[in-house]
Amino acid sequence: MIAAVNGYALGGGTELALACHIRIASTNARFGQPEVKLGVIPGYGGTQRLPRLIGKGLSLEIILSGEMVDAQRAERIGLVNRVVEPEKLMEEAFAMAKKIMAQAPLAIKCALESVNKGIDMPLADGLKVEAEMFAKVCGSEDKREGTSAFLGKRPPQFKGK
Repeated sequence: MIAAVNGYALGGGTELALACHIRIASTNARFGQPEVKLGVIPGYGGTQRLPRLIGKGLSLEIILSGEMVDAQRAERIGLVNRVVEPEKLMEEAFAMAKKIMAQAPLAIKCALESVNKGIDMPLADGLKVEAEMFAKVCGSEDKREGTSAFLGKRPPQFKGK
């Protein structure tokens, strides 16, 4: 999932963006977890996803201060993947989606699974997950098609198998 953020994404809006695989923001975007100003805490994944994405210290600063982060800082700290002008936001999001969709579906699925499972594991365990996923895709029709297309200097025709 790709989040395209234009304007304010506060509280649940930031948490929704954090639940996406990739985040693209316009220069107008603002992010924040202002829940502490209301006497509560982020309750839809903010205290868990934000530290996994940008680290504990920066997350605590954002969560405990309740202050907003502009798009440029969000990009610098790794909260968003890139920042574009507002009129280019959807074009950029669709271009990213198109780029991903052109790849082997099984490889995309296994890469996501490898990252999502491995991120919370010790490195050695994560490497085992990666090796399992690598073995799965190496025996696939898509791998054979990708190799054949590369050698034949033609675009691949992946089938997700």
